[in-house]
Amino acid sequence: MHIPLVFKALGDPVRLRLFYLLSLKDELCVCHLTKALCLPQSTISRHLGVLRSSGLVTARRDSKWMHYQLADDAPGELTELLARSHEVSVQAEQDMERLNASLGC
Repeated sequence: MHIPLVFKALGDPVRLRLFYLLSLKDELCVCHLTKALCLPQSTISRHLGVLRSSGLVTARRDSKWMHYQLADDAPGELTELLARSHEVSVQAEQDMERLNASLGC
C-alpha cells in the first residue's frame, strides 16, 4: 500500500465517509452507499475508484452491481482514528441510519 496515495484518498470528506461505512460492514453495494450518502451513483463510483486505486478497498461485480469492502491490508488504525473523530462520527451516524434503512435493518 502506497502511503501518500492513502492519505490523498482519505483527504476528501466523501471518501472518508465511504471508508468509514465500509469499515462497519463486511461488504456494501454501490446502491446502498448512494442511499446512505444521498449522492448520485456516478459520484459514489468515482470516489470508490479512488479508494480502490489507493489499495484501501476491493470490489467484486454481481450482475450489474459492484460490491465493495475494505482491503484485507487496510490499516485498522485508520478506522479507529475515524471512529474517534467527532466530525466524522456525527456525519457517520446519519449515514448509518440511512444505510440501515436501505438495508432493511
